[in-house]
Amino acid sequence: MSSAAPSRPLTPVTRVLRLCLHALFAGLLALAAARAVTGSAPRAGWVVAVCALLAAAYAAGVRAPAVGRSARAAGAWLAGMGGVWGALLVLSPDGLWLAFPLYFLELHLLRLRWALAAVAVTACAAIGGFLGHSGAVTPGAFLGPLLGGAVAVATVLGYQALYRESERRRELIEELIATRAELAVAERGAGILAERERLAREIHDTLAQGLSSIHLLLRAAERALSEDPPPTGTPPPPTSATALADPTITTGATGTAGTTGAGGAGGDVPAGPVAAALAHIGRAREAAQENLAEARRFVRALAPPDLEHGSLAAALERLCSGAPGPRVRFSVSGAPRELPTPYEVALLRIAQSALANVVRHARADRAGITLTFMDTSVTLDVVDDGRGFDPASAPSGDGGFGLPAMRARAESLGGLFTVESDPGQGTAVAVTLPLPLEA
Repeated sequence: MSSAAPSRPLTPVTRVLRLCLHALFAGLLALAAARAVTGSAPRAGWVVAVCALLAAAYAAGVRAPAVGRSARAAGAWLAGMGGVWGALLVLSPDGLWLAFPLYFLELHLLRLRWALAAVAVTACAAIGGFLGHSGAVTPGAFLGPLLGGAVAVATVLGYQALYRESERRRELIEELIATRAELAVAERGAGILAERERLAREIHDTLAQGLSSIHLLLRAAERALSEDPPPTGTPPPPTSATALADPTITTGATGTAGTTGAGGAGGDVPAGPVAAALAHIGRAREAAQENLAEARRFVRALAPPDLEHGSLAAALERLCSGAPGPRVRFSVSGAPRELPTPYEVALLRIAQSALANVVRHARADRAGITLTFMDTSVTLDVVDDGRGFDPASAPSGDGGFGLPAMRARAESLGGLFTVESDPGQGTAVAVTLPLPLEA
């Protein structure tokens, strides 16, 4: 194995180990030179020179970037170091001590198979040097270099195994962090989609239905104003909102609204159509105000305005009394009880959406909303005598809402939503919500 992760910056542990290896090599060289000088060895000068050359070669290799990056450059450097060290072995038996740091250099810089071979050669050279200087064959001559090589191999291989395990854990932690970030992004996306769906249902069940009612009321006002057009050649009726709302602007024996002044003879619009139009316009204005309140409620994330100042039954009764089109009757069955806000909101929205469908599609003469309280559930029924439809082939609604939105509201609270209808037989919509257990 080439140098342990040379592309990565050194950790504090590896930096300390390298410093220790440098210090060990330098210390052993200094010790060999000092012993040669103080021991008055016959070739002390040569020993000091070879030690200095070996130190210079070691320093050059440590500072050379190519040695850490290329196994070939590392092999050439180690071969040169081995040659100089071999000369030191011939000159002094103290050169034997340098075999131990050389083991670590070889295991660190060379691939494993070449490193093991280099360690074996170094151990053999150390044994040969010891035998050459001692002249006696002893077990220590073999055990020392071989045991030192084995310890070096076990230490380096153990460290490399720990390093690989550390790298795997690091990669696993990075994957976990990345996965957690992706999960957070996915959860945010899901939350955004859920909030969009919730707001879409809210807008469909409130603002969209209210605007539809305003549209129907204004169309009715338009038809009422165009029922009896004034005779040809007469001034048009007042068109400003102030004139339409002022009952004092009336003349003529017929008691109709008109204009006064030089051109005011004849040409009056009948009071009946104008009154009907004003009534429709007034109801449209009220619907616009209610939808404005709904829009503000979306911004403030408060409960529906219909539920702020009264019960669910009162809100449903107001809904029935203000519905345009067919006559709508409201009734309560059972003992009324206070419901959680999500239940009241869901039942009110379902009633608004169902009644809007009656007004827009059913062509019914009568409709009824019944709120039934039972021991363990509450039921809302919306029934009309309109033209009916086939639930199996019913469209999903404007923009994908309508019946699916009502069903989603009911099922979000663990309720049951059913639709019963046949062409020409009217429609019955029922939702049953289980009541939460009382503490």
